Amino acid sequence: MNEDIAWRLREAAEAHQPDRARILALVERGAAGPPVRHRTPSFARSWPKAALAGLATAGILATGGLAVAGIIRTPPPSDTATTAPSAPSPTATPTPTRSAPPTATAPAPTPATTTPASPHPSPSSGSRAQNGPLWSEGSIDSHSNVYWAQSNLALKTTQPLTSLTVELRIAQTGDVRDTGNWRTLPADDFTVTVQESGGVLVYRWMLKPGRTVPAGQHEFAGQYNHAAGVRSSANDSYRVDAQSAGGTASVWGGFAPTR
Repeated sequence: MNEDIAWRLREAAEAHQPDRARILALVERGAAGPPVRHRTPSFARSWPKAALAGLATAGILATGGLAVAGIIRTPPPSDTATTAPSAPSPTATPTPTRSAPPTATAPAPTPATTTPASPHPSPSSGSRAQNGPLWSEGSIDSHSNVYWAQSNLALKTTQPLTSLTVELRIAQTGDVRDTGNWRTLPADDFTVTVQESGGVLVYRWMLKPGRTVPAGQHEFAGQYNHAAGVRSSANDSYRVDAQSAGGTASVWGGFAPTR
Protein backbone atom coordinates (compact mmCIF):
# COMPACT_ATOMS: atom_id res chain seq x y z
CA MET A 1 0.00 0.00 0.00
CA ASN A 2 2.74 2.50 0.93
CA GLU A 3 4.74 1.62 -2.18
CA ASP A 4 1.71 2.26 -4.49
CA ILE A 5 1.07 5.71 -2.99
CA ALA A 6 4.72 6.61 -3.23
CA TRP A 7 4.80 5.54 -6.88
CA ARG A 8 1.72 7.65 -7.78
CA LEU A 9 3.14 10.73 -6.04
CA ARG A 10 6.47 10.30 -7.76
CA GLU A 11 4.72 10.05 -11.17
CA ALA A 12 2.61 13.18 -10.52
CA ALA A 13 5.67 15.17 -9.46
CA GLU A 14 7.61 14.20 -12.56
CA ALA A 15 4.62 15.10 -14.87
CA HIS A 16 4.11 18.53 -13.25
CA GLN A 17 5.34 21.47 -15.41
CA PRO A 18 4.69 24.91 -13.97
CA ASP A 19 2.87 27.19 -16.53
CA ARG A 20 5.13 30.22 -16.38
CA ALA A 21 3.24 32.03 -19.17
CA ARG A 22 -0.04 31.68 -17.35
CA ILE A 23 1.46 32.92 -14.12
CA LEU A 24 2.89 36.00 -15.91
CA ALA A 25 -0.45 36.64 -17.63
CA LEU A 26 -2.24 36.57 -14.32
CA VAL A 27 0.25 39.03 -12.93
CA GLU A 28 -0.16 41.39 -15.89
CA ARG A 29 -3.96 41.04 -15.83
CA GLY A 30 -4.01 41.97 -12.22
CA ALA A 31 -1.88 45.00 -12.94
CA ALA A 32 -4.13 46.19 -15.83
CA GLY A 33 -7.54 45.46 -14.21
CA PRO A 34 -10.21 48.16 -13.74
CA PRO A 35 -10.04 50.11 -10.58
CA VAL A 36 -12.25 49.38 -7.72
CA ARG A 37 -15.48 51.36 -7.61
CA HIS A 38 -15.72 54.36 -5.32
CA ARG A 39 -11.88 54.38 -4.98
CA THR A 40 -9.41 56.47 -6.81
CA PRO A 41 -7.35 54.22 -9.10
CA SER A 42 -3.76 54.14 -8.01
CA PHE A 43 -1.06 52.24 -9.83
CA ALA A 44 1.13 52.25 -6.78
CA ARG A 45 -1.51 50.55 -4.67
CA SER A 46 -2.69 48.00 -7.30
CA TRP A 47 0.72 46.74 -8.32
CA PRO A 48 1.87 45.43 -4.96
CA LYS A 49 -1.35 43.49 -4.50
CA ALA A 50 -1.06 41.82 -7.90
CA ALA A 51 2.59 41.05 -7.38
CA LEU A 52 1.97 39.62 -3.96
CA ALA A 53 -0.83 37.44 -5.30
CA GLY A 54 1.41 36.04 -8.02
CA LEU A 55 4.26 35.41 -5.68
CA ALA A 56 1.89 33.65 -3.29
CA THR A 57 0.60 31.43 -6.09
CA ALA A 58 4.13 30.56 -7.20
CA GLY A 59 5.13 29.85 -3.59
CA ILE A 60 2.21 27.49 -3.10
CA LEU A 61 3.06 25.58 -6.29
CA ALA A 62 6.73 25.38 -5.40
CA THR A 63 6.01 24.27 -1.85
CA GLY A 64 3.67 21.57 -3.07
CA GLY A 65 6.30 20.27 -5.48
CA LEU A 66 8.94 20.18 -2.80
CA ALA A 67 6.58 18.38 -0.43
CA VAL A 68 5.79 15.75 -3.05
CA ALA A 69 9.47 15.33 -3.91
CA GLY A 70 10.33 14.94 -0.19
CA ILE A 71 7.68 12.26 0.22
CA ILE A 72 8.92 10.40 -2.86
CA ARG A 73 12.62 10.64 -2.00
CA THR A 74 12.24 9.68 1.65
CA PRO A 75 12.60 5.90 1.82
CA PRO A 76 10.12 4.06 4.03
CA PRO A 77 11.47 3.03 7.37
CA SER A 78 13.07 -0.35 7.13
CA ASP A 79 11.98 -3.00 9.57
CA THR A 80 15.43 -3.68 10.82
CA ALA A 81 15.44 -6.24 13.54
CA THR A 82 17.33 -5.00 16.55
CA THR A 83 19.62 -7.64 17.75
CA ALA A 84 20.31 -7.55 21.46
CA PRO A 85 24.01 -7.54 22.19
CA SER A 86 25.15 -10.91 23.18
CA ALA A 87 26.14 -11.21 26.78
CA PRO A 88 29.90 -11.34 27.17
CA SER A 89 31.14 -14.78 27.89
CA PRO A 90 32.19 -15.04 31.49
CA THR A 91 35.87 -14.91 31.96
CA ALA A 92 37.12 -18.11 33.44
CA THR A 93 38.69 -17.47 36.80
CA PRO A 94 41.87 -19.48 37.23
CA THR A 95 41.67 -21.87 40.11
CA PRO A 96 44.62 -21.35 42.45
CA THR A 97 46.86 -24.33 42.66
CA ARG A 98 47.55 -25.38 46.21
CA SER A 99 50.88 -26.93 46.80
CA ALA A 100 50.97 -29.83 49.15
CA PRO A 101 52.31 -28.89 52.60
CA PRO A 102 55.90 -29.88 53.12
CA THR A 103 56.26 -33.22 54.73
CA ALA A 104 57.79 -32.90 58.12
CA THR A 105 60.92 -34.95 58.26
CA ALA A 106 61.57 -36.39 61.64
CA PRO A 107 65.16 -35.82 62.73
CA ALA A 108 67.30 -38.87 62.83
CA PRO A 109 67.35 -40.27 66.32
CA THR A 110 70.51 -39.49 68.20
CA PRO A 111 72.08 -42.62 69.50
CA ALA A 112 72.06 -42.67 73.24
CA THR A 113 75.44 -42.38 74.86
CA THR A 114 75.98 -45.12 77.36
CA THR A 115 78.45 -44.36 80.07
CA PRO A 116 80.28 -47.51 81.03
CA ALA A 117 80.17 -48.39 84.67
CA SER A 118 83.15 -47.35 86.75
CA PRO A 119 85.60 -50.22 87.04
CA HIS A 120 85.84 -51.76 90.45
CA PRO A 121 89.11 -50.64 92.11
CA SER A 122 91.69 -53.30 92.65
CA PRO A 123 92.17 -54.07 96.35
CA SER A 124 95.48 -53.11 97.86
CA SER A 125 97.15 -53.58 101.22
CA GLY A 126 96.98 -49.79 101.79
CA SER A 127 93.18 -49.46 101.58
CA ARG A 128 90.17 -49.99 103.79
CA ALA A 129 87.05 -49.63 101.75
CA GLN A 130 84.56 -50.49 104.49
CA ASN A 131 84.28 -49.65 108.17
CA GLY A 132 81.28 -49.48 110.49
CA PRO A 133 78.34 -47.92 108.59
CA LEU A 134 80.65 -46.70 105.77
CA TRP A 135 81.48 -48.25 102.40
CA SER A 136 83.67 -46.52 99.74
CA GLU A 137 85.02 -46.93 96.21
CA GLY A 138 87.45 -44.69 94.25
CA SER A 139 87.80 -44.61 90.44
CA ILE A 140 88.95 -42.48 87.50
CA ASP A 141 86.01 -41.17 85.47
CA SER A 142 85.59 -42.76 82.06
CA HIS A 143 85.44 -39.31 80.40
CA SER A 144 89.01 -38.54 81.36
CA ASN A 145 91.48 -38.00 78.48
CA VAL A 146 95.15 -37.28 77.80
CA TYR A 147 94.79 -33.65 78.99
CA TRP A 148 92.14 -33.78 81.72
CA ALA A 149 90.85 -36.19 84.37
CA GLN A 150 88.26 -36.59 87.08
CA SER A 151 88.67 -38.66 90.25
CA ASN A 152 85.39 -40.04 91.69
CA LEU A 153 84.60 -41.26 95.18
CA ALA A 154 81.42 -43.23 95.89
CA LEU A 155 80.52 -43.20 99.59
CA LYS A 156 77.69 -45.20 101.14
CA THR A 157 76.48 -44.97 104.75
CA THR A 158 73.83 -47.04 106.45
CA GLN A 159 73.37 -44.49 109.25
CA PRO A 160 72.97 -40.69 109.28
CA LEU A 161 76.27 -38.91 109.80
CA THR A 162 76.64 -35.93 112.12
CA SER A 163 80.27 -35.33 111.16
CA LEU A 164 82.01 -35.95 107.85
CA THR A 165 85.35 -35.02 106.26
CA VAL A 166 86.26 -36.22 102.77
CA GLU A 167 89.69 -35.77 101.16
CA LEU A 168 90.86 -36.55 97.62
CA ARG A 169 94.63 -36.42 97.19
CA ILE A 170 95.93 -36.12 93.61
CA ALA A 171 99.68 -36.55 93.16
CA GLN A 172 101.50 -33.89 91.15
CA THR A 173 102.59 -35.86 88.11
CA GLY A 174 103.17 -32.79 85.93
CA ASP A 175 101.00 -29.71 85.31
CA VAL A 176 98.22 -30.99 87.60
CA ARG A 177 95.87 -27.99 88.12
CA ASP A 178 92.41 -27.75 89.62
CA THR A 179 89.50 -27.18 87.20
CA GLY A 180 86.54 -27.80 89.52
CA ASN A 181 84.77 -30.14 91.92
CA TRP A 182 81.26 -31.27 92.83
CA ARG A 183 79.27 -33.49 95.20
CA THR A 184 75.71 -34.87 95.25
CA LEU A 185 74.96 -33.48 98.73
CA PRO A 186 73.81 -29.84 99.20
CA ALA A 187 76.65 -27.36 98.65
CA ASP A 188 75.55 -25.20 101.60
CA ASP A 189 76.13 -28.11 103.96
CA PHE A 190 79.90 -28.19 103.31
CA THR A 191 82.98 -26.06 103.52
CA VAL A 192 85.14 -26.82 100.48
CA THR A 193 88.84 -26.11 100.04
CA VAL A 194 91.27 -26.95 97.25
CA GLN A 195 95.01 -26.48 97.74
CA GLU A 196 98.34 -27.97 96.73
CA SER A 197 100.70 -29.05 99.49
CA GLY A 198 103.81 -31.25 99.48
CA GLY A 199 103.42 -32.16 95.79
CA VAL A 200 99.77 -33.18 96.25
CA LEU A 201 96.55 -31.40 95.10
CA VAL A 202 94.05 -31.82 97.95
CA TYR A 203 90.26 -31.50 97.64
CA ARG A 204 88.56 -31.32 101.08
CA TRP A 205 84.84 -31.28 102.02
CA MET A 206 83.94 -30.70 105.69
CA LEU A 207 80.35 -31.01 106.95
CA LYS A 208 79.26 -27.78 108.67
CA PRO A 209 78.25 -27.99 112.37
CA GLY A 210 74.58 -28.80 112.87
CA ARG A 211 74.21 -30.40 109.41
CA THR A 212 73.53 -34.09 108.83
CA VAL A 213 74.35 -36.46 105.99
CA PRO A 214 71.41 -38.83 105.43
CA ALA A 215 71.85 -42.57 105.03
CA GLY A 216 72.38 -43.59 101.42
CA GLN A 217 74.98 -43.40 98.68
CA HIS A 218 76.69 -40.10 97.86
CA GLU A 219 79.43 -39.02 95.45
CA PHE A 220 82.35 -36.59 95.51
CA ALA A 221 84.58 -35.65 92.55
CA GLY A 222 87.69 -33.58 91.83
CA GLN A 223 88.57 -32.34 88.33
CA TYR A 224 92.00 -31.27 87.06
CA ASN A 225 94.23 -30.79 84.03
CA HIS A 226 97.49 -32.59 83.66
CA ALA A 227 100.43 -32.94 81.30
CA ALA A 228 99.62 -34.43 77.91
CA GLY A 229 99.56 -38.20 77.85
CA VAL A 230 98.19 -41.05 79.90
CA ARG A 231 98.42 -40.07 83.55
CA SER A 232 99.10 -42.64 86.29
CA SER A 233 96.84 -42.52 89.35
CA ALA A 234 98.95 -45.01 91.36
CA ASN A 235 99.94 -42.39 93.94
CA ASP A 236 96.45 -40.82 94.28
CA SER A 237 94.34 -41.60 97.35
CA TYR A 238 91.22 -40.71 99.32
CA ARG A 239 90.27 -40.73 103.02
CA VAL A 240 86.89 -40.39 104.78
CA ASP A 241 86.35 -39.73 108.52
CA ALA A 242 82.77 -39.76 109.86
CA GLN A 243 80.74 -39.73 113.05
CA SER A 244 77.38 -41.45 113.49
CA ALA A 245 75.20 -42.61 116.37
CA GLY A 246 77.22 -45.83 116.40
CA GLY A 247 80.55 -44.02 116.81
CA THR A 248 83.39 -42.95 114.53
CA ALA A 249 84.38 -44.70 111.31
CA SER A 250 87.08 -44.16 108.69
CA VAL A 251 87.72 -45.57 105.19
CA TRP A 252 90.51 -44.94 102.67
CA GLY A 253 91.91 -46.26 99.46
CA GLY A 254 93.06 -45.41 95.92
CA PHE A 255 91.54 -44.78 92.47
CA ALA A 256 91.43 -47.59 90.02
CA PRO A 257 92.56 -46.53 86.54
CA THR A 258 90.07 -46.51 83.68
CA ARG A 259 90.02 -49.87 81.90
